[in-house]
Amino acid sequence: MMSAGRPDCAARREDERPSGEARPGPPEGQMVPSAQRSARLRERVAQGVVMMPGAVNALSARLIEREGFSAIYLSGAVLANSVGGVPDVGLMTLTEARDHAAHIAGVTTVPLLMDADTGYGGPENAARTVRTLEAAGVSGIHLEDQEFPKRCGHLEGKRLVPAAEMCEKLAAAAAAKGSTDFLLIARTDARGVVGYDEAVARAAQYLEAGADGIFPEALESREEFARFARDVPALLLANMTEFGKTPYLTADEFAEMGYRLVIYPVTLQRVMLKAAQEALRTLKQQRSQKSLVERMQTRQDLYELLGYEVTPPDRRG
Repeated sequence: MMSAGRPDCAARREDERPSGEARPGPPEGQMVPSAQRSARLRERVAQGVVMMPGAVNALSARLIEREGFSAIYLSGAVLANSVGGVPDVGLMTLTEARDHAAHIAGVTTVPLLMDADTGYGGPENAARTVRTLEAAGVSGIHLEDQEFPKRCGHLEGKRLVPAAEMCEKLAAAAAAKGSTDFLLIARTDARGVVGYDEAVARAAQYLEAGADGIFPEALESREEFARFARDVPALLLANMTEFGKTPYLTADEFAEMGYRLVIYPVTLQRVMLKAAQEALRTLKQQRSQKSLVERMQTRQDLYELLGYEVTPPDRRG
């Protein structure tokens, strides 16, 4: 279990890293091992708050790293929406999650934290989930205490499994870790189902069961976040999603309250799809994409992001 404590606001923050620099991915065919990424994530958490934008796919993951973010989040909602084209209601499989993670791990070098939903089953399934995703290059996961099929954490109608059942799952997941640095975060949805006090009580049990940190889902005010950090002195993750129950707070505000990880799960997906919708409407109306060109990523920008150098054809002979 990671020690508690507040981040040093004077410490280097990942959002202070230079952006837009050429950041090559791993050498061809040489993925950065999960254990190395996990150790790096632990180091960065110890230095201060870590902002983790959610990648939509491997190309957007390259962009997140190139723009200076020191870790990437892989959202279960994005996996369902953008990869499967379905709602986030537990329809995706561990195999699909593994493949999605492996594509992203193969072209990036920074730590990856992945949403593993309810662990794809009971304790044995949760253990297999850890082994599978760790082998795919993931640095850590979070498991949630909802019943299956789960729902988005900011919707009504969620149902919880008994705390004892979640503890069994966490204990099995913790025992399955290949590296002690692999981060196991327990998400509790109790706040929106039975109340704040139950969320705090479950957090204590989950830490005792083997979780490295806690993700309190759908807290509803800055005051609640601050209170939770006082009541649960552990590694804490804040979900700064849009259109949900949580107010918009900055990463620095979360850091001041004691949160070390801040995820932005669907931010890029929402921005990208809104831009795509506007582009499609323009194309349909104007019968041409010419007015959109200045808003596009250029061919050269794309090649630079991919690390692709176009060589002239060999005209010898």
